[in-house]
Amino acid sequence: MDALVPDAHARSDADRGAIVSHFREILLWPVQLMGSGEAGMPQNHAARLASLGPDCPWREVVDEFTGDPKDFQERHYNEFVTFLPPVQRFLYGSGRNARTAAGRGPMTVLRRHDIAAFRVKLLGEADVITLRVAHVDLYFFYDLDIAILAVELFASDLPLSTVQNVMFQLGRAYPAFWHTDGKAGHCPEKVELLSPDGTVLAVSDYEDRQKFLSFACLNRSPLTTAHWDYILKPLVLHHSNAPGPMRYRQLEYYRMPQMVFVATGKMSLSRADYVRLALSTGPGNSDSLPFSDTELAKFESKYCYDRYFRQSTPMEWPESRYMTSGHTLVVSGSADDDFFVDLDHGCLNSFRHENFLLFLIAHFHKASLLMFSDRLAKAVSRLDTADIAAVRSFRLESRQALETFLRFTHRYWFHVISNQVHVHDLFALCRKHLEVDRLYDDVREELKEMSEFLENEAMRRQNETMTRLTVVTTFGLIATVATGFLGMNLFDWAAQDGTWRAGMFVAVTTSVAALTMLTVARSRRLADFLERLSDEGRARQVRRDQQKSRKT
Repeated sequence: MDALVPDAHARSDADRGAIVSHFREILLWPVQLMGSGEAGMPQNHAARLASLGPDCPWREVVDEFTGDPKDFQERHYNEFVTFLPPVQRFLYGSGRNARTAAGRGPMTVLRRHDIAAFRVKLLGEADVITLRVAHVDLYFFYDLDIAILAVELFASDLPLSTVQNVMFQLGRAYPAFWHTDGKAGHCPEKVELLSPDGTVLAVSDYEDRQKFLSFACLNRSPLTTAHWDYILKPLVLHHSNAPGPMRYRQLEYYRMPQMVFVATGKMSLSRADYVRLALSTGPGNSDSLPFSDTELAKFESKYCYDRYFRQSTPMEWPESRYMTSGHTLVVSGSADDDFFVDLDHGCLNSFRHENFLLFLIAHFHKASLLMFSDRLAKAVSRLDTADIAAVRSFRLESRQALETFLRFTHRYWFHVISNQVHVHDLFALCRKHLEVDRLYDDVREELKEMSEFLENEAMRRQNETMTRLTVVTTFGLIATVATGFLGMNLFDWAAQDGTWRAGMFVAVTTSVAALTMLTVARSRRLADFLERLSDEGRARQVRRDQQKSRKT
């Protein structure tokens, strides 16, 4: 939510509240890949990108299932068995002998290793912070024009207010507005991407107001800020003039969905702190809520999953609170609990793997449905029922969209991904906030309406064809009866030589063909003429019947 603006001046350490011992953030950015290749054929964008050679920074990630079984760890097994078999096949493939030619399942991951850290100067913060990069991944899905960028960042010992500011400001693809001093609203003052040796690879340009305004004016599309544009390369923005092998466009809101892991010294966060974390509203006083009591009356039931929060008796899972608004998924707990911050087996491991995958699948569903809706809207906007070529193109696009949607439904669409209670419930809560079921029903209804239109159009054209054939048959019946009755007795052409008879045959055939074509061309008018004759006959019969009834 963009309701709050961070303070213009840096806060003192006393005002910053709790210290976050371990902070981890995963930003997701779903984008739509603009179509390329043969129309109607399944697309493998990951293979195209991976085939660009050494100049491309993205490399395919070899998962744990394709390596030496001796290296397959227990955490990999725990992640795998969390999900139901259909989801396992989606995430990991169907086995070594049943996989695609690329050696992977429907989902392929590419990773770049040249970005080691984000150096960030936040708006309203005095200090520059450095967030180390764990992964920069790009997820592709076979046969769908969707890619999802995932950037995992982490840091230690940050003030809670700084964490809230990072959540509020960092994941923005472009600025929404500018302050009077020229700084972009709700965005960091500066973001630098650092290589492993500390070299600056790219710098944000949020403050370049004229650049963003000009691009939006010329292209009716927002411009991606420089550092996010650099991360996606060699993918290039669809409306830009930059050359690239693959082009993308924005699908959703300009704030990127995010997952956040917060480990504080103890479970000392206030209700206001939890609200700000769950809704990503930015920093504020821990004793005051960012919104009214009425607005937040159902906060716990609407956004929180408190199965492990404030337990009266110890359980197998450490005390922790899970919160999601669809746009965010936040896990908070105590840094003093070793299992909570365990990178290989504890809550942190679950956050980076099982929780990440359920969040990824939910947003993949939403992005795919938005892509389908956009594609259908384009197809309908180009439809002109008076243009036969446009109708034919619309029919082809509709059939391709229906085929792709059918494959999406059977390959990627899941209402339930796990029978483990907390994974099941978190996925359901996230889907509820994202309203993916409503989106799915909307797209299916749009496809149904397009199919009904095409069926009605086909029936209309078939009826017109039958009308023309009926008119031709009716008028051809006159000549058929006449020639059948007269036979060859009217003219004695049998005595003529063969050349004359052949010429006469060609002449008669040409005349009859021309008359037939003329009848077809005027079939609508002739059909109307025949219909008027029929209506006049029926009208006379009705009048006679009425006269008889009056006499009786």
